[in-house]
Amino acid sequence: MYLYNSASHKKELFVPNSPDIVKMYTCGPTVYHFAHIGNLRSYIMEDALEKYLRYTGYNVKRVMNITDVGHLTSDADEGEDKMLKGAKREHKSVMEIAKFYTDAFFADCAKLNIKTPDVVEPATGLVDFYIEIIQRLMDNGHAYFAGGNVYFDTSTMERYYVFNDFNAGDLDVGVREGVEEDSNKRNKNDFVLWFTKSKFEDQALKWDSPWGVGYPGWHIECSGIALKHFGEDLDIHCGGIDNAFPHHTNEIVQSEGYLGHKWCNYWVHVSHLLVASGKMSKSSGEFLTVSLLEEKGFDPLAYRLYCLQSHYRKSLMFSWEIMQNAQVTYNKLISRVAALKPEDGEIDQAAVDALKAKFCAGLDNDLNTSLAVTAVYDVLKYNTNDATKLYVLGDFDRVLGLGLLEKGAKKREELKKQAVTAGEFTIISESGEADAEVEAKIQARQDAKKAKNFAEADRIRDELKAAGIELTDIPHGAKWKRLG
Repeated sequence: MYLYNSASHKKELFVPNSPDIVKMYTCGPTVYHFAHIGNLRSYIMEDALEKYLRYTGYNVKRVMNITDVGHLTSDADEGEDKMLKGAKREHKSVMEIAKFYTDAFFADCAKLNIKTPDVVEPATGLVDFYIEIIQRLMDNGHAYFAGGNVYFDTSTMERYYVFNDFNAGDLDVGVREGVEEDSNKRNKNDFVLWFTKSKFEDQALKWDSPWGVGYPGWHIECSGIALKHFGEDLDIHCGGIDNAFPHHTNEIVQSEGYLGHKWCNYWVHVSHLLVASGKMSKSSGEFLTVSLLEEKGFDPLAYRLYCLQSHYRKSLMFSWEIMQNAQVTYNKLISRVAALKPEDGEIDQAAVDALKAKFCAGLDNDLNTSLAVTAVYDVLKYNTNDATKLYVLGDFDRVLGLGLLEKGAKKREELKKQAVTAGEFTIISESGEADAEVEAKIQARQDAKKAKNFAEADRIRDELKAAGIELTDIPHGAKWKRLG
């Protein structure tokens, strides 16, 4: 498998540090509000990566943080803690806010078939370890105390910004306009490892430390959680592209300053979900959640399909019209799966192998889920029996997570019940398309059969076949597909 590594700016063959396990870390949510669907695009794609690694035989351990302290409203170490902001907004304690929105986040993930990571660690759970890391950074000259806070000294690292090439001036004041420069910093790019009461008197969560009562900076928590659960090396670190700077940049220098050697081999960044006004965010006025999708009648898995149809490194545009099209596409796909007969034939291993080869070829090429979705449609068109098709679709869905077999079986049963209850003849298009002329002829054939005019029924079947329409009788109906 080849993955694009943001740190080297090229696709690289994925080779884990150990053949026994893949160590995968993904940045988790700051649980001060609901996750919007732009955030969740990253988790969908990271979920697909983890599941594909498992699909190809790797043993994967995935760790994710929950940020319940330390993430400020500005990434440049300025403003109030986002958790405190959420607590003030809802007149609750910070821990009440964290519990509510953590539960809400995982409920959204469940609706999107996103697997819960093997380890989920809240930032507040490892404060003593962050202090240990910071103390070593101070002892080895990578950090300093000034103005009540502990800062990482970026000048002690050979290279600071690894994901893109910037001039020193481009990084002034944390690359944020309207942010006052911190006069305590020795260098423009230095960042806070530990805040004390000297800077945030009203901070809700505080801990004792060698430098005074205070709390950890946002960046140190991800390094600390990864180091605690994985040790001194990491295979894959994922996150949204907006985390590349400063968050992931700072993670690298503080982790490698602590360890004294390279820390993470592969950096995988997921691009933004865009709306007409630009990048989706909680402050942009386009606060779109999974619950809102459901309120408007959309299946969350239709959104997952839409995300998978695009490459994770490409920006994706969202609108309600686009979402409507995604739902139609998803409905048609489930209808085609529902039209397959589980009892139709034995598993054709040669067909399985050929179809899996196409599926894996797409995902091996930098997790190209768009090609993997195309491989699903290849299965539906493939010249093999329905039992084989259903087997392969279930196999692929171990990675894609689209609920193909479950939703297909449910729809299949609903159609049977509807037909039995109403005594109706059900006509199903395997492709999900509507064709009034074809359906009229199929109904005419059924009417001929009921009238015991079998010669007319055979004539209509032959006419449809000559027009490139293959017809299959099913209980209480018929399904058709266009050949060629």
